[in-house]
Amino acid sequence: MNITNAIDLPYAMSGFGVGMLVGMTGVGGGSLMTPLLILIFGVHPATAVGTDLLYASATKTFGSLVHGLARTVNWTVVGRLAMGSAPSTFATLLILSRFDIAGPTLRDLIAIVLSIALFGSAALLIFRRKLLIRYATQIGALSSRTTGWLTVASGAVMGVLVSISSVGAGAMGVSILILLYPGLPMATIVGTDIAHAVPLTLIAGGGHWLLGSVDWQLCGSLLFGSLPGIALGSYLASRVSETVVRALLSFILIVVGSKLALEQFHRHVFAIASDIH
Repeated sequence: MNITNAIDLPYAMSGFGVGMLVGMTGVGGGSLMTPLLILIFGVHPATAVGTDLLYASATKTFGSLVHGLARTVNWTVVGRLAMGSAPSTFATLLILSRFDIAGPTLRDLIAIVLSIALFGSAALLIFRRKLLIRYATQIGALSSRTTGWLTVASGAVMGVLVSISSVGAGAMGVSILILLYPGLPMATIVGTDIAHAVPLTLIAGGGHWLLGSVDWQLCGSLLFGSLPGIALGSYLASRVSETVVRALLSFILIVVGSKLALEQFHRHVFAIASDIH
């Protein structure tokens, strides 16, 4: 097959843009790609989530290999997170399988959870430093056993969020690890979060594939653009103000989350008005 026929240029360009942001900040993959596919390209939410999950598993695998070779992955913490995320992911996928994959109920559920996850990610990007200052001392004083169980519980929450919305393994994962493991270097925090995201997105993406909510050609187009985008973003990361980039990313997440929420509100108002008439 001719590669130009298999690659959709608008999707590849979107992958490049999102990939560049991921390379510069370490977050923004699912937070931007899924709503972009829904709002700009009109992709069904379930297909957008499923495709983005498998796309993310491929990009995260590459990042995990890089961090693994650099020895910036704490595999003990990865195991704890996976102990929580794997069962919750399977349970969430089982519940999702009870719904019509193309039906309005699942569409509404994904849109609502996605909006909440986007607002949560934006808040963590904006207030992460204040949260660290306020809670780092208390959380850092917890016993290793309590920290371990909190890590497992955090993984479980991420499993549910990622399975439904594809968002939660980036900004949320990094913020949780910073709070629970303040003694780990930032590079290890990022590497550990990325390494955990590989099995998480792979399991969730595989489940969506079985549910029939993955577009493989779309996934290929996104990957075609995102890999060079990640490389360029990683190169620019040390040359661009992190504060400015994070502020811009937070603003984008708030705008996108608001647009999704408003669309849901308008859809339900229109449905109620139609029933009345």
